[in-house]
Amino acid sequence: MNKTFSGLIADDEIETIRLSTNKGLIGYRIKKFECIFQNPAGLTAEAIMKVYTVKPDATDGIISFNDPTLIGAAFLENNSSSSYFGGKTIVFENVTFNQDIYITYEDNGAGHACNYYLELEQINLHLNEATVATLKDMRGTE
Repeated sequence: MNKTFSGLIADDEIETIRLSTNKGLIGYRIKKFECIFQNPAGLTAEAIMKVYTVKPDATDGIISFNDPTLIGAAFLENNSSSSYFGGKTIVFENVTFNQDIYITYEDNGAGHACNYYLELEQINLHLNEATVATLKDMRGTE
C-alpha cells in the first residue's frame, strides 16, 4: 500500500510529515519525490528540497550524501526567459523508516514557494525490524 503527501512549502521552511505510530510496526520507503515551483512560468530560480529522517536545525542549499539522515534530495532550476524547467531528484529507496520525516526547502535567496509530492511505500515490520528502524531514526545513524 502507498501513502501520498503533497503540499506547498515556503522558502527556508521545514515541514513535518507525521508517520510515527505507537508500536512502530509500520515502516515506509520513498517511492517517488517530485517538486515544482508554485509559479514555474513566471520566475527564474534555483532551489534545493530535501527529505530527512531527523529534523535538521535549519534549511540550507547543500546536499551531502554523507549525512545518514538524508533520504532524498531534489535540485530545481527554472529560467522564465528561456522556458527551461529542469532539475534532478535522487531518493534512497532502500532506506526503511518508521518515524516522522522532514522536508526542507531553500530557494537560493529568491523566496519563491514550491510544491512537493511524496509517495511512500508502506511496509509491515516485525518487532525486531521496528526496533532497529526506530533506533536508527532516533539516533540519526545508518
